[in-house]
This record gives sequence, structure tokens and C-alpha cells, in this order.
Amino acid sequence: MAEDNNFRGGQGQVIEAETFRDSVGTMEQSGKRRWVFPKKPAGKFTNYRTLVAVILLALFFGIPFIKINGNPFLLINILDRQFFILGQPFFPQDFFILALGAITSIIFIILFTVVFGRIFCGWICPQTIFLEMIFRKVDYLIEGDRNKQMKLDRQEWNAEKIWKRSLKYFLFLIISLVITHWMYMYIVGYKEVFNIMQQGPFENFSSFMVMIIFTAAFYFTFAWFREQVCTLVCPYGRLQGVLIDKQTINVYYDFKRGENRSKWRKGEDRAVEGKGDCIDCNQCVVVCPTGIDIRDGQQLECVNCTACIDACDEVMVKVGLPKGLIRYATEDEIEKEIPFRFTNRMKAYTGVLILMIGFLGFLLGNRGAMEAKFIKPAGSTFFVRDGNITNIYNYTFLNKSTKDQMVTIKVIEPEHGKIKLSGEESILLKKDQITKGTVNLSFPEKEIKLSKQKVKIGVYDTKGELLDSFETSFEGPFKIQF
Repeated sequence: MAEDNNFRGGQGQVIEAETFRDSVGTMEQSGKRRWVFPKKPAGKFTNYRTLVAVILLALFFGIPFIKINGNPFLLINILDRQFFILGQPFFPQDFFILALGAITSIIFIILFTVVFGRIFCGWICPQTIFLEMIFRKVDYLIEGDRNKQMKLDRQEWNAEKIWKRSLKYFLFLIISLVITHWMYMYIVGYKEVFNIMQQGPFENFSSFMVMIIFTAAFYFTFAWFREQVCTLVCPYGRLQGVLIDKQTINVYYDFKRGENRSKWRKGEDRAVEGKGDCIDCNQCVVVCPTGIDIRDGQQLECVNCTACIDACDEVMVKVGLPKGLIRYATEDEIEKEIPFRFTNRMKAYTGVLILMIGFLGFLLGNRGAMEAKFIKPAGSTFFVRDGNITNIYNYTFLNKSTKDQMVTIKVIEPEHGKIKLSGEESILLKKDQITKGTVNLSFPEKEIKLSKQKVKIGVYDTKGELLDSFETSFEGPFKIQF
């Protein structure tokens, strides 16, 4: 930004920064929607973004079919409380780990934004990927580039406009339907989605309605709402206002080099005539998918898509001027020519992030292969038989490992306790499943010194290794202690 929050206009004019901040670029003064028809971008950064988009879309469409040790690579089934991340099962008992992971992700996003601004929005955000790399491509394919789209929008509803718009919106609907089905695979799994498709809507009415609602939401978002999501709805766009500072890397226009703006004249010496490198061609504006002028400075609507960088660089090459008039830079680099540095604020966020990742790794590493609980049924009491006191417990075993395993139950302390199962001596635990049953725990009457005594029960694998233990209470006859 220039000094005193002002920007230099063409012919040496100074314009107030607030003049472009008192309205939304995609809305008329009357409140009517101003539709954005961006020119098809081309250039180095556009090629890089396309490559990133192809990789991310391949992952999006491929991940539901990937399994690790027979488990889904990623499954978030809230209704059935089934969670798999990187093939590892997570259960409601692990909710605190998932919550900590979410907090760690938020801290990472904050650090990423403090350093790189809204690069996530332009390169990785699903909204941008779907809109710019799929739906916008359909626009260009059917209606042509910017000028043809604007001409078609202005003309009357004749045969050409009807069939082009009908075909485009029909394809939008089909794409939205495909995206919805794939999103649903991340909730119930691809096999269940295929079963729902084969059985028809009446056999799975609730799932059918969910897909209809989400298809309508995707269609509305990408066919009509579009860039308004980024400028009016997205909370991340609002968050950047308190995270970005003058040391944050963003897409910036170098006003010191570019002003004063003036149209290009072949053979002129612009430096001698007091003109900047910006030839006021407006190409950075017509390619912007949110309809802003990057030359007005950092704006909420800018998603760092780099389309303006490619457009400006192409013009600079044509007129023989250096590229980089619009580029990735910090505000201090533009204003004060101070190179980027890792500030104390960034170091603090990095330190917190490293601690959170380390703690999260520790919790994951010590999560254990299984979880065991032994709970006395409500209202139950002890009984005495053949000189032994017996208590009944309901056990719950949660196998968190990626394989089935046989386990046995033993009393760890006090000694001389005996376990009797209702069936076999060993119990088969299916992977990623909860196993429940009943077990009797007996002690010789002379071993029980208190009416309620602490006992510790262990669960062991076939190799005799302790998998988990649980402390509970054992009830016996009331005894007076002297």
C-alpha cells in the first residue's frame, strides 16, 4: 500500500483507498448481482495450479476405493460412529484424539495463513478446485471465452442461447450429482453407495433424500452462487483479516514500479515521461474470478489464484518490460524493499504447532491395540459357593488393531483369583469391532479382607503379552476390621 492509505491513479491522480472498499465488486449499487465473466487464464502459474488440481481431483475420486489392511483409507461415518483415518480405526473413546487433531489442523491453517496468506484458497480449496477446474471449464467449452459469454448473456433468448444454457446447466446437474455420490462414499463407503444405486430410491429413501439435498446444494453453489461463497460466506476469508500483516506473502501489485499508469505507446521512454510500467491494459481485472482490481491493493475478495500474475506477465513480455509487476511478495517488500523474514509471530505459531503435533503423535503411539472394561451389572451382588466368593461382570472389548485376535482373561491382583467364562477359555475379537459378554470372577473367601476390594483384571494375547488391564471393585461379605 502507498503512504497514507492512498493509491496513485492514472496520470498522477491519487485516489482514496476507501473508494473501492465501500461496496462489493460483484454487486451493483442497486443491490443487483453483477455477474463475473473471467477471461480464460493462461501462463506458468495457471499450469501449476492445473497440475495441483488434477492431483487433488485424482485423490478425491480415488481415496474411497483405497484400503489399508482391509480398512478404508478415510471414512467419516458419524451416524454409525465409524471413523477411519489413514486406515486406522477411531472410536467414540478416541474422540479427544480427533478433537486434538482438529485443533492442530486449525493451528496449521493459522500458521499457513500468517506466512502465505490465502494461497490455500487459490490452490487447494475444494470450492476453487471444483469451480475453476471443472464448472468454469464447462462454461468455456460451451459458451466460449469472456467476450462470447458476455455477448450470449446480453442477447435475447433465441435458439442458440436456449440450447447452450440448457446443455450447460444439465452438465452442471450431472457433475453435482457425481460429486454428491463421491462425497457420500466418504460417509458410508463406496460399496454401500453402489448398493443404494442398485436398490433404487424407494429402498433407501433417507439416503436418497440426503443425496438430493446435497446435489441441490452443489448445483446452487457452482451454477449460481460461485465466487460469492468466497466473498460473502467463507469464514476463512474473514479470518485472514486478523492474520495477514505486512510480512505475509500475498499476490501484490508493485505500485512503486507500476504508477503512474498510462497506455502503451511504442518507442516511448516511459521513465523520462514519468510513467510507470503499468500500461493500464486491464488484463489483470478481466481474468480475476472474483471481479476485483488487484491494483487497488490487498482485498478480501482476492483468493490468490495467480490469474492476474499470468495475465500481467504476458503483457509485460509483449511490450518488452520486466515481468513481476504483479507477483507473490510481502507488503513490506513492495513498500520498503524489505525481504521476507520469518517473524517472531510466525516462530511462535510454529513452536505451538510442533508441540501439538508431537503430543498428537504421542497419543496415537500410545493408543493401544485394544480397550477392555469390566463392569458389574446394576443391582448384582456376590454369592458364596464351596468356600469361594463370586462376582459377575459384563465385559466390553474394543479391538482397535487391524487384525482379528484371540485373547484370554486373567486376574493380575490380588492373587488366587479365578476367571470363568460362559463359553471357551479364549475369546475371538474381530478387528474394528466391540465384543461383549459375561464373566465370573471368584476368590477364596479367606482372600477377601474387605466388603469392597479393588481388583485388577488383565487381557492377554496368545503369546501371553498384556494388551490392556482394568481396575474394578469386588464385593464380599461385610467384615469388621480390628
